[in-house]
Amino acid sequence: MTEATSPDGGALAAQRAFNLEYISLGWVTLETIVALISGIHAASIALTAFGLDSGIELVSATITVVRLRALLRADKPDEAKERLALRAVAVSFYILAAYVTVDATISLVRANDSSTSPSGIAIAAAALIVMPALSITKRRAATQLEGNSRPGAAALVRADAAETMLCAILSVTTLLGVGLNATLGWWWADPVASLAIVFFAIKEGRESWQANSAVTNDCHH
Repeated sequence: MTEATSPDGGALAAQRAFNLEYISLGWVTLETIVALISGIHAASIALTAFGLDSGIELVSATITVVRLRALLRADKPDEAKERLALRAVAVSFYILAAYVTVDATISLVRANDSSTSPSGIAIAAAALIVMPALSITKRRAATQLEGNSRPGAAALVRADAAETMLCAILSVTTLLGVGLNATLGWWWADPVASLAIVFFAIKEGRESWQANSAVTNDCHH
């Protein structure tokens, strides 16, 4: 009998996943604040959208932490509240997609320029290192949870891991938009790069909505 499948394996797996989510909460909070302040100050749609997306991911990570905490206390998760929270996250992603589409379109039509943001570039670059590492570790934790008969919790952690990896991908588009504008003066690169977030925001919204079924399955397990 291995540690992962021992009688206490479920609690250990939940504790590891909880610790990862706690670390993720700290980082995403910093990422949200820096990206939003930098984006608004530089009038950068890409950075602002990146910050907003990070803010939504902060809510998603909080939901996962609450669920894992219930597992650690051996409490029954509140299915109704979790379904409502996941739907709220999904709707938030759709609203973000609409906001970025409208704002980027207006900026392209009016040829609005944005200024350079060293702090914004720094946080996006750091995300390229931190987020992939967190995502890989979360996936491993999800596998451990699944192996200990926690399919719903595993699905939530795995979905959160996917969002973490998407954050790394979005940091690439953000860096391209802000970087090309700063180095080559391509003002249109910033709003065009922000449009990449629309695709991923819709994808994340759909996955958050579909996660409701996982919550139901785990609660009735």
